[in-house]
Amino acid sequence: MEDQSSTFVRAVYAEHAPALLSYVTRLTGDRSRAEDIVQETVLRAWRHAEQLGSDDRPLRPWLFTVAARLVVDDRRARGSRPQEVSPEMLELAAADDRLDRMLDHWQVMDALSTLSPVHRQVIAETYYRGYSVNEAAVVLGVPPGTVKSRAFYALRALRLALEERGWTP
Repeated sequence: MEDQSSTFVRAVYAEHAPALLSYVTRLTGDRSRAEDIVQETVLRAWRHAEQLGSDDRPLRPWLFTVAARLVVDDRRARGSRPQEVSPEMLELAAADDRLDRMLDHWQVMDALSTLSPVHRQVIAETYYRGYSVNEAAVVLGVPPGTVKSRAFYALRALRLALEERGWTP
């Protein structure tokens, strides 16, 4: 059994939705967004069904006012958050990000090739393999203090080599 508010909403939608959709589409320039706003407008009419159903005044001005305010609120909300992008744009951004990472990788590898073998080894063990100082010391067969010292000087030399190539992190 359908209650009175559901009957009211169905009648509101049947009578006013086409004109409301046309109006909101002109305001937004986007039919999909307009459909969402019309739905929200009708939802608000349903929430106020008891008041609106008992009022003798015409309903259409109330609906159009609510819809216009929702359009304004939607514009404000969209202006305060990042712009939505399509999946195609996200794929392009991801491709650009992969390209940037690849170029960064090449630059780092080129700069690493200028380091001494012991400096490259200590960077490989501590940064690429993620070993602790003690674990790297065991792998390299040197004391932990030597690993720390080599890592310090290796990073300094790597930073200089990258700066010489114009690379900035």
